[in-house]
Amino acid sequence: MQGIKFVSNIAIVAALALSSQLLAETAPESGKTKGDAAKGQQIATQVCAACHNADGNSSIPANPSLAGQHAEYITKQLNDFKPKEGKPAERENAIMSAMVAPLSPEDMKNLAAYYSRQTPKPGEASDKTLAEQGEKIYRGGNLEKGVPACASCHSPNGVGIPPNYPRIAGQHSDYLVAQLRAFRTEERTRDPNNVMHMIASRMSEREIQAVSQFISGLR
Repeated sequence: MQGIKFVSNIAIVAALALSSQLLAETAPESGKTKGDAAKGQQIATQVCAACHNADGNSSIPANPSLAGQHAEYITKQLNDFKPKEGKPAERENAIMSAMVAPLSPEDMKNLAAYYSRQTPKPGEASDKTLAEQGEKIYRGGNLEKGVPACASCHSPNGVGIPPNYPRIAGQHSDYLVAQLRAFRTEERTRDPNNVMHMIASRMSEREIQAVSQFISGLR
């Protein structure tokens, strides 16, 4: 019965990814072009560059690279860092909460438009052996533990499926490890993407490190 439950969960994740992809493919083009990239660049230069670099290619391993990320996903994450109507933010981070506090919804869309148009710089795994182990999880998952392949939602090349599944190819391994741990320990319990809690909770620390290494060098 346990094995059937794991297979069922994998099927659910695959179905979610497929439905998201179909919605993205049938969405109006206007939904992909909202935001003024020029205005977004001004905000990025004045507010975000210290942590993410002016073009979104972060040089700080703990901070995510934003260049080439889906505009819809960036907008959603910025909104998630901001408390609403007296309720806690869906993503808790003292620094990011302070950064997004003065931003209007339009500012967020402008930032997203700017970063989504920047060219991401390729990353490289620092531990090749660990990355090889991570590739097996990324491409095939771990059936015995009910961990689906990362590629089913984030695409074989790591470009993701907007709006719900972000681009992760070339992302800093340190940042990826931190986020997988946050999902595993339920620090991101209010994040609507709770499927990641289910997945990360079944991954060992070694598996988290391995898949993060592989993704950091994925192109």
